Amino acid sequence: MKLSNLFKRVASLIATFILFIGINLSLIAGDAPKGFKSLFNGEDLSGWWGLGTEDPAKWMALTPEALLDKESQSLEDIAKHWSIDGDELVNDGKGLYLSTKKNYADFELLLEYKTVAKADSGIYLRGIPQVQIWDYTKEGGKWNIGADKGSGGLWNNSKGTAGKDPLVLADKPFGEWNKFRIIMVGERVTIWLNEKMVVDHARLENFFNRKGPVPMAGPIQLQTHGGEIRWRNIFVREIGVTEGNKFLASNDNDGFKKVFNGNDLDGWAGATDNYEVKNGTIQCKKGSGGTVYVNEELSDFSVRFEYKLPPGGNNGLAIRYPGKGDTAYVGMCELQVLDDTAKKYAKLHPAQYHGSAYGMAAAARGYQRAVGDWNFQQVTVVGSSIMVEMNGTQILNADLSKVDKPMYDIGKFKGRLRKMGYFGFAGHGDAVSFRNVQIKSFK
Repeated sequence: MKLSNLFKRVASLIATFILFIGINLSLIAGDAPKGFKSLFNGEDLSGWWGLGTEDPAKWMALTPEALLDKESQSLEDIAKHWSIDGDELVNDGKGLYLSTKKNYADFELLLEYKTVAKADSGIYLRGIPQVQIWDYTKEGGKWNIGADKGSGGLWNNSKGTAGKDPLVLADKPFGEWNKFRIIMVGERVTIWLNEKMVVDHARLENFFNRKGPVPMAGPIQLQTHGGEIRWRNIFVREIGVTEGNKFLASNDNDGFKKVFNGNDLDGWAGATDNYEVKNGTIQCKKGSGGTVYVNEELSDFSVRFEYKLPPGGNNGLAIRYPGKGDTAYVGMCELQVLDDTAKKYAKLHPAQYHGSAYGMAAAARGYQRAVGDWNFQQVTVVGSSIMVEMNGTQILNADLSKVDKPMYDIGKFKGRLRKMGYFGFAGHGDAVSFRNVQIKSFK
């Protein structure tokens, strides 16, 4: 391991240790740690309502009147099965799940729970199951489905995927309080149970739509399932753009190298005269265009960077670009970089919006940050497949050898099966900014 990486890891561990000390002292006192807000006011269930295991996309689509009626009915059920005992929220093991009325995007959640033998519970993140809580003993009767590994895993993820099972068994014996710390940015979740990391930057799958991303925002839910469970010291802190991007960039750095020095376009080729370096960013000159690319051919690779759009901004990512021509057709593809919110783009083909393989494969929409904010994006290209993760959420996972509904005749996309080429930016006259560009080649 390089010394610089060792020092970074040691510094990170020290910072985490200091943070845990501060959090634990606050929890002992029952006060919200600095920057956090309490989700339980200690008196009543203001700010909560009831939901079951139900697709957030469906109830979020209800009319305001229907949603209000659903909330009113849910509170009748909540009153039957939830109670307050001092500073604790208590559920009898039945009924709807206590759910925040507020929907959260990126956040850090702290809470404590205490349950009984053979109980089964969990925490839903943005309405998606779940951070698992259960009886980890053999007597609990669920070793056959993973209870022996303990609580804290993203149990509803697909078999064999990262995060489904906790990294370590961290549960405390029944009768003792357990402490969770959960960070969620996009679909990426990191979890500590009793100060032991049990999930490391794993992607939470959408239980209700395995092929689609989780909602950009949704409620935090405390599940009820078969036995009494008590909750206390429930605190949440919303994570902003800068912190969220740093969190995403801090994961899995091994093998990535900087390809933009922040000062000039040394190491880049193509239409360099049509681009400029401003304040540590690569920017297409307004009214100019063309493709500027890293002067190193790549086969399979991953690239990560931040980008910022001006209103109505349009650019693109050249993937396996041959060095000349229109990358959308002669390269493997052009991945769209676009202000999806601009009115002038309201009627585009689905495969023309941000993150899409232009004209071939449509990306999920609605996951960009506000225009003017920095977005973090990572693109991974392996064989004929391409995956786009934006702000921690997977918005595209497509095999370009199997395009079902292209915008044009598929023969127009002559380069889609290219095995080698360059990575770059395909300007379209707008001052879109890029920074912190790093590439990892899978040689």
